[in-house]
Amino acid sequence: MQVRHFNAGLYDANSYLINGKVLIDTGISTEGLIAAITDSIDIKDIELIILTHCHYDHTASAKSIADLSGAKIAIHRDDAPFISNDNISAASMFGSSSPSIEPDILLNEGDRIPIGNDEELEVIHTPGHTPGGICLYETRSKSLFSGDTIFPNGSIGRTDFQGGNPKHLTESIGKLVKLDVKTLYPGHGEVTSNDVNTQIEFSLKMSKSILL
Repeated sequence: MQVRHFNAGLYDANSYLINGKVLIDTGISTEGLIAAITDSIDIKDIELIILTHCHYDHTASAKSIADLSGAKIAIHRDDAPFISNDNISAASMFGSSSPSIEPDILLNEGDRIPIGNDEELEVIHTPGHTPGGICLYETRSKSLFSGDTIFPNGSIGRTDFQGGNPKHLTESIGKLVKLDVKTLYPGHGEVTSNDVNTQIEFSLKMSKSILL
């Protein structure tokens, strides 16, 4: 699996281009992200944009990139109603309006998304940060795209935004400790391959001690 990591601005979520055809999350800095992508590939090669959750810092550029590329947009069905809600999407916190997006694909727990090269991403529903937050796991490379559910070094997603739920986040992290993860691709922060399973276990301990 080929992964290109983009971060176009200070407050942007990380974006990941998988096998030159699938983009995970899009950030806020639309022009910067488009420039970075077009330095690597023809943007029309992007076939699918997967949003790990509805928050503005992950979704703001999705429509512009979809319009340029013709890509479809996918998000978990429980977050789909909130993409265009200024409060629940947290767009208002950025002094902006949420993007007007009608998702093409509504994802569910256990869905498998082909990404080329006989590889696929498994959808893991991880509510807690938002109702429809997801992580994406690729078994062959043991890669986990964690959105804002967990971050490196035992950090965890916030639950104080509208739609957040501490109990649900802890339960979601409990799902992740069962995975064999070699590389963690978080929604914010640095990509890490340093004893990732231990880092996820620490996230679970942190969640139980702080949130429950």
